[in-house]
Amino acid sequence: MAAIPLILHNDPDSVFAYCGGRPVTVAQFLGQVERLAQALPDKQYVLNLCTDRYCFAVGFTAALLRGQVSLLPPNYTPSFVERLAQRYPGMYCLADGEVDFKGVEVVHYPQGADENVAASAVPAIPATQRAALVFTSGSTGDPVAHPKSWGSLCKGAAAEAAALGIVQNSGMAVLGTVPAQHMYGLESCMLLALQNGLALVAERPFYPADICAQLAALPRPRCLITTPVHLRTLLSEAVELPAVDFVLCATALLAPQLAAEAEARFGAPLYEIYGCTEAGMAASRRTTEGAAWHLLNGVELEQDEQGNRVRGGHVEIEAPLSDVIERNANGTFILHGRAADMVNIAGKRTSLASLNHHLNAITGVQDGVFFMPDDSNGETKRPLAFVVAPGLKGEHILGALRNSVDAVFLPRPLYFVDALPRNTTGKITREALVQLMERCAKK
Repeated sequence: MAAIPLILHNDPDSVFAYCGGRPVTVAQFLGQVERLAQALPDKQYVLNLCTDRYCFAVGFTAALLRGQVSLLPPNYTPSFVERLAQRYPGMYCLADGEVDFKGVEVVHYPQGADENVAASAVPAIPATQRAALVFTSGSTGDPVAHPKSWGSLCKGAAAEAAALGIVQNSGMAVLGTVPAQHMYGLESCMLLALQNGLALVAERPFYPADICAQLAALPRPRCLITTPVHLRTLLSEAVELPAVDFVLCATALLAPQLAAEAEARFGAPLYEIYGCTEAGMAASRRTTEGAAWHLLNGVELEQDEQGNRVRGGHVEIEAPLSDVIERNANGTFILHGRAADMVNIAGKRTSLASLNHHLNAITGVQDGVFFMPDDSNGETKRPLAFVVAPGLKGEHILGALRNSVDAVFLPRPLYFVDALPRNTTGKITREALVQLMERCAKK
């Protein structure tokens, strides 16, 4: 059975991570992984809730050494954790903060322990060993678990590095604004570093000032892994941006003009990753070079009357894609939005993604989203929209939209809100929008 090293850093004295600005060596990391692995309970599943990315990485890899599977759900509400514990009876929780879930054993990450404990031998993990169960976001229904083997995660990290032109063992500092528990955060903020000799950053800054301060404190080379929502806020609020070697975005399509502004202000290329929980990352593009997406090494796109699917490369099991995709003759493809987001009114078609793009392109709109109510009762429904736009009036927004979208898709009604109910990766579940609609309708 083939085995893959836990990390691919060549020098035990090289920097593995930055924690609070302090470098942690490869040897120190391996020593802490070994120590934690010995202290973990003898159970099959671990719910890794460490918010510090370094603590998460130590916990994730220590669980691998013990043959344990990391559960990575979309949320950690008491009710959902209780359902997880019932579904996976051998589950315990690893946390670096205070948590309390009824009936679930909690192991606290060892804070303040001997940080100088070190090891030089790099363990190898069987490629076929199940490393994680990653759950869908639940934006279109109940979260579903998808198994990820250690081999598939490592092959994905290599394919992503190739697509981004990353130099192996360059020591590049990887700063991410997304949680490690999310598939994008797991792949691009942690595994990309582990399997390419890069340096992960423990902190996950949220506010623009904190993101800029964190980046400026890191040595070059350095990169930023973020989302369109975080990037939009960063560009609008930060006066100066530290130089980086590249910016990576995912979780939603990025407007070309936003990508162009980001490249100009960061002085570096911006890339996007396309994928889904079922497959992981599947394709990439440099947004300013065109709308076409390029499949990652070894990944194939299949199309037939049943829809679109990806397979091959690091994608272990053929995975369906819930997007409307136009395939090009050269093997690239164009995304036209999620199939479930297509809107058909009076014989005219568009996508919610397209409507969101036009709404957020309006000057003065800080955030906005279209929503299509349920029409299962047979009534003809029209899209409504929620917008965060202090200082603007509804007539201004509707007037701007008339210049870019057909009148049948204008939002009815248009709700002004203080903030949209986005999660830590910038996504909004349908359930959250239904609840927001109900609250707004009562006002």
